[in-house]
Amino acid sequence: MPRTPLVAVLTAVLLTSACAGSPDPGGPQPAPAPPAGSTAGSTAVGSDSLGELSGIDVVFLSTMVGHSERTLQIVRSSRDRVHDDALRTLAAAIEATEADELVTMRGWLPTTGPGASATAHHHEGHGDDAALDRLRNAPAPDVDRMLREVLADHQRSAADLARAQVGVGRNERVRDLARRIEQSRTAEVELLGGTP
Repeated sequence: MPRTPLVAVLTAVLLTSACAGSPDPGGPQPAPAPPAGSTAGSTAVGSDSLGELSGIDVVFLSTMVGHSERTLQIVRSSRDRVHDDALRTLAAAIEATEADELVTMRGWLPTTGPGASATAHHHEGHGDDAALDRLRNAPAPDVDRMLREVLADHQRSAADLARAQVGVGRNERVRDLARRIEQSRTAEVELLGGTP
């Protein structure tokens, strides 16, 4: 399956935004504290000690929310049709992990102020719509193979996005989440390719 162009576009946005905000060639630095009363370029987050979110962090989180919502659609669309027990177990684990991550990411995203409009990201209309339709309409003997293909491609894209965020993100907790996403999605892709 061809990798969705969304990954390339978002990676470019992540890298461009990071470069624009970080003139220091030594790599991404923590976002400086804004002047008192200022919220330009960052979004204050509630009392969970997340700290400040830069625009790049908000873009990543909102993109990953849409991506995880689509993952749940993919897994749930074939949940009752999967034949292979190992694949069923893996799909259930993916569903549980991403449902938990969604709660975290939605809680971190701003609902007002600078960057709030970036949280309106939806996955519909992206390149994987056709893949999801093929999975939904796959005949019974093809469901397992189709789920492996669609899910592997989708999770590979998530790993790519997370890897880009690790390199350019400003908030350390968001970067830590991105590291965990990159590792888990990469492992999932390997497992999806390794099942018979």
